[in-house]
Amino acid sequence: MTSARRSTEREQLDLFRALPGDLAPRDAQDLMAYPFFSLAKSKRLAPIDFKAGTIVIRVEAVPEHGLATIWDADVLIWAASQIVEARDIGLQPSRLMAATPYEILSFIGRGVSARDYDRLKAALDRLQSTTVATSIRQLTERRMHRFSWINEWKERADPHGRPLGLELIVPDWFYAAVLDDALVLTIDRAYFGLTGGLERWLYRLVRKHGGRQQHGWSFDFAHLHAKSGSLSPLKHFAYDLREIVRRQPLPGYRLSIDRTLNGSERLAFIPTEPVHGAAARSGAPLRPGDKL
Repeated sequence: MTSARRSTEREQLDLFRALPGDLAPRDAQDLMAYPFFSLAKSKRLAPIDFKAGTIVIRVEAVPEHGLATIWDADVLIWAASQIVEARDIGLQPSRLMAATPYEILSFIGRGVSARDYDRLKAALDRLQSTTVATSIRQLTERRMHRFSWINEWKERADPHGRPLGLELIVPDWFYAAVLDDALVLTIDRAYFGLTGGLERWLYRLVRKHGGRQQHGWSFDFAHLHAKSGSLSPLKHFAYDLREIVRRQPLPGYRLSIDRTLNGSERLAFIPTEPVHGAAARSGAPLRPGDKL
């Protein structure tokens, strides 16, 4: 039944060939604001369970691959960037996308060796096998949307077996969010150079909530811990946050720690550059659809 569904889905979708050039990186705001990915480099099998108000999220892994990681999510940033760019220049994007490994790897700041290609395939496996159930953008919290980050993917070859690239299908939940202007943000290309899972997650959260507000934003540590989906105890999580504040690795933002009257800690962040700074460093011009 699954094979029949996927066959029908592929037949109904037009193939979109990845656009060349240095596109501005775009990220889906829902993925930036909530815990959808493992922040660890080691395999995580424990599910992510999150609930806040009407928002419910459950992310589950299979033992063979583990949960999709925040580094694997770079593939979705590439896909979002392609979809938005195609729409903005008047082309018709599609959930069925074709690209070479080189195009994806170079966009997300990775190497392009055979080892990097193997890592990309492992990331695609985790994205395909990780299952998500969420009430986000559903009419009620009882109505859940269930999907995998990639419905399917395959390697393409010519009749002589020479590799032609990859094809993948992104889920309609993700595709609908990316096509909605209000649900996509342009991010700094320096994001791909962040090596820690927590600092990557924190940048996306800060970019989503802080944006370019002059006076920034703040969260208490316990709230951040809950939103991260991290398996690390709060005490260790707080230590890691303080280390990030000490190092100041997030492009475009200045971090600080405020103490409340009851002694609890809050992470505060403010933008450190003009509105167009991140776009200028991305190497690609802003288009009308880009959100600052």
